[in-house]
Amino acid sequence: MKALSQHWVASVHLALSLIGLPYAVGTSGSWAFSPQFNSLDGSVDRKSHKGPYRIKNGSPLNPHGRTGLEGRGLLGRWGPNHAADPIVTRWKRDSAGLPVHHINSQLPVLQFVSIKRIDCGEWAIPGGMVDPGEHISQTLQREFSEEAMNSLQASPSNRQEIQKQITELFNSSGLQVYKGYVDDPRNTDNAWMETVAVNFHDESGNSVSQLPLQAGDDAGQVSWIDVDSSLALYASHSHFLETVAKERNAHW
Repeated sequence: MKALSQHWVASVHLALSLIGLPYAVGTSGSWAFSPQFNSLDGSVDRKSHKGPYRIKNGSPLNPHGRTGLEGRGLLGRWGPNHAADPIVTRWKRDSAGLPVHHINSQLPVLQFVSIKRIDCGEWAIPGGMVDPGEHISQTLQREFSEEAMNSLQASPSNRQEIQKQITELFNSSGLQVYKGYVDDPRNTDNAWMETVAVNFHDESGNSVSQLPLQAGDDAGQVSWIDVDSSLALYASHSHFLETVAKERNAHW
């Protein structure tokens, strides 16, 4: 029985390690997880964009209070789980290539790249989690490439062209739309989402706008969608788009 127990613990340890969850199993078979909260813990950033958060009985406390669910829940880490949301936009144009203005507001209409999430079926910005040791700028470009361009499945030549166009856009001066806590359905009392949302705008329509969109990674569909206040989007994404529209003097 002892041998079976040790084998089970080892199997769990391996499984958690393979999927990147921040746990470790000691040689005695007991959990030996001791993260360094509110700091850079090895390559894992456990600091919050909101500043230091409280720790109670060894567990981090959600800075926005109770959620009704204790523990880590569906999130990969205790405490802050960092994500990055690249908001890629262009001006909607007519057949003559001229910007389209909304019939009511008379303001130009923005379009953004949106994906339909496989897990919940909601339309969203093609963002994702920041990998350990990864800079936010790298996450923004990687997630967009994987989810909206399906770069992982592209041929070597197509992947090179995709990366060239995306790198050119993402090396431009992006507009930071938001940085902080996110009201996400996966948040618990002890684990929560935080993100950095950055807008990269293809002003001329000659950059990423010319590339064919193809859903990849955890995206079911991908499309250019008109930015409008009537949109029902995942989590806080509508708020991010409202900020982009107002900053660019576009229709909302």
